[in-house]
Amino acid sequence: MLEEILEEIKAHMDKAMASLRHDLSTIRTGRASAAMLEGVRVVYYGNPTPLNQVATLSVPEPRLIVVKPWEQNMVAVIEKAIRADKSLGLNPSNDGIVVRVPIPELTQERRIEITKVARHRAEEGRVAVRHARRDGLDLLHEAEKSGDISEDDLRHAQAEVQKLTDAFVHQIDEIIKHKEAEIMEV
Repeated sequence: MLEEILEEIKAHMDKAMASLRHDLSTIRTGRASAAMLEGVRVVYYGNPTPLNQVATLSVPEPRLIVVKPWEQNMVAVIEKAIRADKSLGLNPSNDGIVVRVPIPELTQERRIEITKVARHRAEEGRVAVRHARRDGLDLLHEAEKSGDISEDDLRHAQAEVQKLTDAFVHQIDEIIKHKEAEIMEV
């Protein structure tokens, strides 16, 4: 019973970390990344479809994303969808075969704004880890009340949960430190 609860807590914290890593991968740095275009949707046969389901995305250079549609008639639609996403601030061009998306240099002011967004997402990750801790502690208290675990087991498990929480929060701090350095890199 105790091991199951601890595994469940760890699984919730792992999900929070995976979500944070995914969120941070979509934040624009000065470097091109196919993940930057993850939120872009194109109209494909009347349905809004994620860009990566209608085209191949590649990053041949540090400041360029190349989008190769699987169907030739999608080139203009893809270019328009990328340009329409104002949060990206990108200006794609096409040659009739592929869409080239140059990644412009970030200004220092914009880098600071992006760093604030990254810090906010890191804090959301810390909150998710703390929620997992709280839910796990609630499960442990319920197990102790129902007689499934002893009071000593409860104290030991609470200490384990706190160690797990501290480890995940430390990981988040390291990830955000690395991401801030990446964003501020000129």
